Amino acid sequence: MVALGTLVSTFWILASNSWMQTPQGFIIENGHLIPQDWLAIIFNPSFPYRLFHMAIAAFLSSAMFVGASAAWHLLRGNDSPAIRKMLSMAMWMALLVAPIQAVVGDMHGLNTLEHQPAKIAAIEGHWENRPGEATLLLLFGLPDMEQERTRYGLEIPALGSLILTHSLHKQVPALKDFPKEDRPYSPAVFWSFRIMVGMGVLMIALGICSAWLRYRRRLYHSRPFQWFALCMGPAGLIALVAGWVTTEMGRQPWVIYGLLRTRDAVSLHSTLQMAISLLVFIVVYCAVFGVGYYYIFRLIKKGPQPVTELTSQTAGTPARPLSAAEPVRDEENAS
Repeated sequence: MVALGTLVSTFWILASNSWMQTPQGFIIENGHLIPQDWLAIIFNPSFPYRLFHMAIAAFLSSAMFVGASAAWHLLRGNDSPAIRKMLSMAMWMALLVAPIQAVVGDMHGLNTLEHQPAKIAAIEGHWENRPGEATLLLLFGLPDMEQERTRYGLEIPALGSLILTHSLHKQVPALKDFPKEDRPYSPAVFWSFRIMVGMGVLMIALGICSAWLRYRRRLYHSRPFQWFALCMGPAGLIALVAGWVTTEMGRQPWVIYGLLRTRDAVSLHSTLQMAISLLVFIVVYCAVFGVGYYYIFRLIKKGPQPVTELTSQTAGTPARPLSAAEPVRDEENAS
């Protein structure tokens, strides 16, 4: 039920955010946006791709965390059937779903190229096209907004066109094709995107390695692989956060893409009011995440427990909070 509720919440959050990326279904009257078609507003052009991309990212993030938990137990010598099942399920998820995520991401990129070409140009660190040549791909580099170039770029000819247009002849719009005031901040999205893709490549590699070891009947016995799986625990979360940084910073300088600039949407509240609000958010989120992570890591350390029948001793008042994560104590006083 929690997962279902989260997916429903994801639907509406992404419907709203996607409309801000690719707005439609409205008219403008006297400077106000008036909704005209709610179905068009909800199911805007970027929504389906972003919904599937985010949902798959959530499942992969969970799988990486579960797989890392199982690997930690295996490295400590806990080779129980429950631990093996944890690792097996997580690795099946990595093997089957991570490549699907790459395909969905490619489709999302093509959609972004159609509706937000400046974002793609900033992600690629691509400043200008050479006449008659396909667009190159910059693997790494340092985009420089002042000098309007990417320094120390490692380039692959024509690969940018192949990835983004599926053609070796079409060119991809470059940052210099857009006015300076409409360009996203390339250094941020250039690297956040590559962090996201890098984590995705590692997840695919983890899935392939697991399939090979499963075939060789070494999945639960290879310590190098277990260390790999353990280190990949935060990979899904890192990729997820990097993806959101790419999405939101790549939308700048717009709040509603092409309609409302960020500077025009600034609140009229005072600096003190905004500082207090931000401080409250920081304190609350640190407390919630701190307690949450403490509880989760306690559960991981405890490990999965065998299912036992309820007895009269456990059928009374519910146990106190956090007691589920307490270490199991052997009861040897029966004699």
